[in-house]
Amino acid sequence: MDEEIRYVRQILAGDKRAYIHIINRYKNPLYATILRMTKNPQTAEDLLQEVFFKVYEQLPKYNPKGPFKSWLYRIAINYCIDQLRKKRIQTEQIENTIIRSNDTPEVVLLQNEESRELEKMVSLLPEDERNILLLRYANELSYAEISETLGISIIEVRNKLYRAKKKLRKNAKEGGYLYGVSER
Repeated sequence: MDEEIRYVRQILAGDKRAYIHIINRYKNPLYATILRMTKNPQTAEDLLQEVFFKVYEQLPKYNPKGPFKSWLYRIAINYCIDQLRKKRIQTEQIENTIIRSNDTPEVVLLQNEESRELEKMVSLLPEDERNILLLRYANELSYAEISETLGISIIEVRNKLYRAKKKLRKNAKEGGYLYGVSER
C-alpha cells in the first residue's frame, strides 16, 4: 500500500496529525513549484499554506486509484493559477483607476481629506440649509423640485442655498480650504 494512501485514510478516519506527514513530504517541492509560478517568496509561502488547506478540504474527493502526488500538484497548480488570475485582475483594475484619474496617491489623499473637511463644514450648517444644499448638489434636484419636496417657495430655496454657500465659503477661507463653492 502506498504511504500517502495510508496517511489519507488515517486523516479521513479522524487522525489529523497524519496530515503533518503529507505536509513535511511535499512542502519543499510544492514551494519550489509555486515560487516558480509567482516569482515572489512571500506570495509563494502564503499560497503554499492556502494550498495545504485546500488539499485538506479536498481529501475526501481523492481517488486512491490515481497517484496522490499528481492529484496534489493538480490542486496546487489550479489554485495558484486562480489566485494569480484574481490578483492580476485586481491589479489591472487598480492600474486602470490610477491611469484614468491621473492622480498621484498624494492627490487622492488630499482630495479625501478635503472631502471629509467639507462634510464636516456642511454638517455644521443649520438643518434647513444643509438639506437644501444636499438636495441641490448631492441629489441634483432643481430649485423647483427642492421647493416642491420641502414645501417652500423657490425664492426661499434660493435664499437659503445662497446663505449656506456663503457660510461654507467663509468657513473654508478661515480653515485654509478654498472649495470653489459656486454662486449658482
